[in-house]
Order: sequence, then structure tokens, then C-alpha cells
Amino acid sequence: MEVLQILNEHGEVDSGLEPDFSDEKLLEVYRSMVLARAFDKRMMTMQRQGRMGTFAPNIGQEACIVGQVTSLTKDDWFSPSYRSFGAQIMRGWSMKHLMRLWAGFHDGFPPPKDVNDLPFSIVIGSHVLPAVGIGMGMNYKKKRDCVLVNYGDGASSQGAVSEALNFAAVYKAPVIFICENNGWAISTPTKKQSANEVLATHGVAHGMPSIRVDGNDILAMMCATKEATNRARNGEGPTFIEAITYRMSLHTTADDPKVYRNDEEVKVWESRCPIKRFETYLTNKGILDADSIEKMVTSCNDEAIQARDAFYAMPPADPTEIFDHLFNTIPEELQKQKEEYLKRLHQKGVDE
Repeated sequence: MEVLQILNEHGEVDSGLEPDFSDEKLLEVYRSMVLARAFDKRMMTMQRQGRMGTFAPNIGQEACIVGQVTSLTKDDWFSPSYRSFGAQIMRGWSMKHLMRLWAGFHDGFPPPKDVNDLPFSIVIGSHVLPAVGIGMGMNYKKKRDCVLVNYGDGASSQGAVSEALNFAAVYKAPVIFICENNGWAISTPTKKQSANEVLATHGVAHGMPSIRVDGNDILAMMCATKEATNRARNGEGPTFIEAITYRMSLHTTADDPKVYRNDEEVKVWESRCPIKRFETYLTNKGILDADSIEKMVTSCNDEAIQARDAFYAMPPADPTEIFDHLFNTIPEELQKQKEEYLKRLHQKGVDE
């Protein structure tokens, strides 16, 4: 199966495929990609300082993640995986809100008001079936909206994902499936977790239009998802998009990728950086220059720092809250545990 590519790794455009997006739209998307990387780097620093929980960076996947939501409206739904914060920011999540989420505050998980996003699930692939359910509900209510759900190559091996593809195809649910194939399911390469490395065939096997896209090509991602959302809104059912990309950084901050992959492989993909590729294209079109690029990067870094400072200024969590959101009425045994916890919370030393 061929791979859709409009911008090659040098930022050169295929003039026969070049879309007619406005300069304003292209700049908005570029800024979202730069902002995602600025947020990424700030979160990595905070985690290494012990001021943030485990975090899943998206360095190298900005085009794939941001590009997929560029055709969604506020009435559409988005069911993200845990590496989707670039898309979430574009959908209306503030960076401070996302910091609260990754730091484990319960108020960080619900989406902002009037943003039709589901909170991500750490259980791999578990968020895909609910997305199809939302799509089936749209059909039932005769709405001309759509749902976009993304997941990684590792999640493609989950049984629930196959069930979701089947239900969506059978009931012509308006769902766009984005399989972000970054080559690694933590430390397992795609060739070891799937006999067929062309994951777009999963969509074909379930009877839906399917396409492979260069996931580091922002224009290809925007065009593929635009066509898929148009199909969904016109009642033509689901679309499967395999976005071929690469995780240039860690799986999470608890990971050391040097244990399972070599530096040469990473260097090859660093030369295909989606942001640099898009910068070259925008510069050639006269939309960007060296000065405007520098100002954009500085502005995004400053915004990430401001979000960090606002996050630090918020009060710490109440440690007793861990008991408060499990049951409507706390059971007797859990109440005893809470009392024991409170007793020991401020205790110094060890009981003899």
C-alpha cells in the first residue's frame, strides 16, 4: 500500500498534491506544533526536577498529532490516547490544565467546558470502543458530526480495537481511526508485534476505506483527515488512517530507549523532523523567515513557562482525597484505612 506524502523530508512540496489552505491556517497549525514541543520540553524538565509525574513526550510526532484534529469542529468528538496533548491544546485545553492532569490532580482529567473530548485512558486501546459508541449515537440522533480516535501501533494488537473497527464498519459509524505507527510499542518493534507491518490493512480487513500517510508530513495529515471527516459527515462511515511517524524521545519519562534501539536509527528520523520540514515549506512560500521563526519559538517557550508558573502557584492536593472518589458512601473497612492513614500522615519516626 502506497504512502501519501505531500511534503518530503526536505520540505519540498509535490505541486500536484499541494492543498489550498490559507496562510492563516498554516500559521495556526505551525504554532500549535511549536507550542506542543515547547510544552513537551517544559514537562520533561519539570519531571526530572521531581515536580511532575510520569509523562509521555511527543517529540517527533507533532505533525501526526496536531494535523489529525485540524478538520474537527467544536461539535465533533475526540477520543485521545495519552500522547495527544498537542491536539488537546489545539482543541482548547490550556497547558496549565494539562499539567494538572499529568500531576495527578482529579480536576485535570475532565475536559474544559464546551470541549467534546474524552479524558485519555492509560489502559491501552480501551478508549477506542467508547469512541465508536459516540459515533453510533450520532447516527441514532441523525447528527452530521464525527468522532476521531487515535491509538498507537501497540494498541492495534488489542482485541477491543478490532471490535471497535468491526462495529464502526457494520453500523457505518462516523469515526476516523488514526493509528499512530511510531515503530515502537514501548520496547517492542512493530515487526515483532504484528506479522503484517502494514497496519492500514486492519481497516481494509474490516471493510472500510484505509490509507497510509507520512505522519511527519503535516500537509498529508491535514488532507487525509479532512477527506475522512467529510466522508463521515456525509454518512459514508468510518475511515482508517495509518500515520507513519517516529517517537524521537522516550516512551515515557520512566523509559530509557537506548536499551532497545540504536542512535543511528534515531538520527535518521531526526532528519525527518516534522517541524523543520514544515518550516522549510512555509519559508519557501514566504510565510515565515528566520526572524519570525525565532519569535514564534520564543513566544511558545514563554507561554509554556507562564503555564508552569501558574501551575506551581496552585495549592497542593489534599492527600485525603484518595479516599473520596471511590464510593458514594465510604465502606467501613475503607473508613478504617482512611483513619489509619490520617493518623500516620503527620507521624514522625516508626512505631516500635
